[in-house]
Amino acid sequence: MKISPQLSRRGVLFGALALGVRKTVAAAPVVVSSKLDLEGALLGQMMLLALARAGVPTINELQIGPTAILRQGLISGAVDLCVEYTGNGAFFFHQESDPVWRDARQGFLRVAELDYAQNRLVWLQPAPADNSWIIAIPKALAAEKSLRTLDDFAAFVRAGNRIRLAASAEFVESEAGLPAFETAYGFNLQASQLLVLSGGETTATMKAASDGISGVNAAMAYGSDGALNALDLLPLDDPRHAEPVYAPAPVIRAATLAEYPQIRQALAPVFAGLDLTTLRALNERVAVEGEETTFVARNYMTAQNLL
Repeated sequence: MKISPQLSRRGVLFGALALGVRKTVAAAPVVVSSKLDLEGALLGQMMLLALARAGVPTINELQIGPTAILRQGLISGAVDLCVEYTGNGAFFFHQESDPVWRDARQGFLRVAELDYAQNRLVWLQPAPADNSWIIAIPKALAAEKSLRTLDDFAAFVRAGNRIRLAASAEFVESEAGLPAFETAYGFNLQASQLLVLSGGETTATMKAASDGISGVNAAMAYGSDGALNALDLLPLDDPRHAEPVYAPAPVIRAATLAEYPQIRQALAPVFAGLDLTTLRALNERVAVEGEETTFVARNYMTAQNLL
């Protein structure tokens, strides 16, 4: 049976992931990849478009798997370029307790330094957005009770008001999740105040809060979730920086960047324009309005004179 070029490339990719093989062909096409989520696919499409404009040949391997698979592919050389989040450096390098990750600039500089020294991976300019865990509540509740920040939310909980939070088991149990918010803001949610859902899909948690399912009126979400506005949810501000900053940034193998140095300049303006409001709106077009990531990416970049 003849194998299509796309299937052949995918087979080579996963074979390399399994064997830890590094590509050795000089000036080969750049393998661009991402995680499974829609935001990863959207940002990956933007990178493909930017590289095409810069005359860089590419292979599209978007949405290959979760963080661990993508990270393995990047380190092994099966993947050349992907989007990663600065806050994940805390876990890659086992520095979860270091407060540096709660500062956007310093967190970026730390992960860039560590990843280059250990893995010869180069972190390029990140977007001025933060996709960290957040707590969101219905806008109606926020307006009625004057809740805008997690300080307000904590005071509301301590006063004995009714709160039930929908969240994943990971968010509830991980020290980087709900316990971090509780410690920073001085509140505690009992088991009866939690609706723990399997998996980490925020669509379900946000829908529960929006519709009041099982008495839920608060939700675990991510900062750039596209459905927040559509579901009339307000992301509560985190002035105490309980969470690390998860700024999306292109990460590229140093050898690949040496072969195609124009990649740095090609990607810089794409990510520079992606503030949180913009990224959230683009994600909404994909997650809520059902538009294809390829169309949304091209439409945005055309509007920004990036194509």
